[in-house]
Order: sequence, then C-alpha cells, then structure tokens
Amino acid sequence: MQQILVVDDDADIREVIRIQLENKGYLVLEAANGNDAVNTVRKNPDIDLIILDIMMPGMSGIEACAQIRTFHSAPVLFLTAKSKETDKNDAYENGGDDYLVKPFSQAELFMKIQSLLRRYVVYKGKSESSVNLSEVHVQDIVIDTVNHWVYRENQKIELTDTEYLVLMYLVKNKGTAKDAQAIYEGVWNEKFLPSSTNTIMVHILKLRKKLELDFNNPLIIRTVWGKGYQIDEG
Repeated sequence: MQQILVVDDDADIREVIRIQLENKGYLVLEAANGNDAVNTVRKNPDIDLIILDIMMPGMSGIEACAQIRTFHSAPVLFLTAKSKETDKNDAYENGGDDYLVKPFSQAELFMKIQSLLRRYVVYKGKSESSVNLSEVHVQDIVIDTVNHWVYRENQKIELTDTEYLVLMYLVKNKGTAKDAQAIYEGVWNEKFLPSSTNTIMVHILKLRKKLELDFNNPLIIRTVWGKGYQIDEG
C-alpha cells in the first residue's frame, strides 16, 4: 500500500483529501505544519508522496520541502492558493516536483498523484527500462542506474527524482536534441501546456547547477538553439 503524507494547516482540507485518498486505497499520514511534515518524513522513510501546502504558520511548505530534500527523495506536490510564476519557480527550485493551485478538482488531483507515483516507482528501481547498462558515463559524470546515484570523481551529486528522470531521458536520447514538449511528455507523462516550458527550463537549470563545472557555459546538457536540449554521444 502506497503511503501519502498530506500537509496543511487547515484540518478540513486535510480531512477531505485524506478521505479521497483512502477511498482510492492509499495509506494516509497527516501533518499540520512544516515542522511536523519534516519530522513525519524522518520517522516514515517509506512515504511515497508528499502533498504540501505552502502558506503555513511557522515553517512554510517551501522551507519544509527544502529540508526534506536533504534526506528524502519522495515526490512533492504543492497545493497552494499562490498562482504566480515566481511562486512556482520558488517551489521547483526548492525540490518540488509538481504544483496544483487551489481550488482544484478531484480528477486533477488524482491525475497528478498517479503521475508522480508512477515516476517515483521508476526512480526507486521497481522498473528500469530507460537504460540497460548499470553504469553510464557522460563526460566526467558517472551515473549508477541501479541505485540512481550520480558522481563526479567519487563525489556524489544529490539529485531529486525528477531531476534524475530528466537527466536519464536526455541520456536515453543521446545525440538528439529534445525540446521542452518532448521532455515534459516523456518524463511527466502529461499533456504539454505553454506553462510547462517554464517547468522544463527550471529543471534544466537545476541540473546544470549540479552537474556542470560552469553552468553558464554548459558542456554536459547543451542548448541546441531552435531545437532544445541535448547530451552528446561519447
């Protein structure tokens, strides 16, 4: 049974989401604030998904997500009334995987939950179809596709599950430039929308900051103007 943590300072919202999730067969944990969320994830390492409000007293959802990312890779779906692009960028920059603006429909919520859980199953190694080799080399980067770890000179580079999947999508398509639509539909498994371009740009930037020696002059994930992003053969 997959475990989902619901974090919101509004008890009524938590209850509604909990009932909906339990009716779908999920095991649901609850937290009323950011501090409780961090502690709950520490105590329950088998959590598969975190649904996280942003605006909460004390520690915000953004701060909680950043802390959780230091020790856990479960996908984070932000539920929030904040709808500006800058808010979304802030969420993604701090380790969020997806974003849903209140009010939302039950159908939209479950579509995103199922997509995130499906990707996390792949990330945890329950299904490995993108690369057959147990170790992949991209310039001076080594990717352990069994444990889903990335190294440079024996130093581990911490990636979120979504960053890893974006990287592996480009690795699988080495030598071919992929635009934002191809990456989004290939990794998120959802219909591409105009706003999805910004999601891809944020994740590519995060990957470059972690993987490139100089992210302003990227050599690993190159931009092919007019075509998209590419990892070269060899």
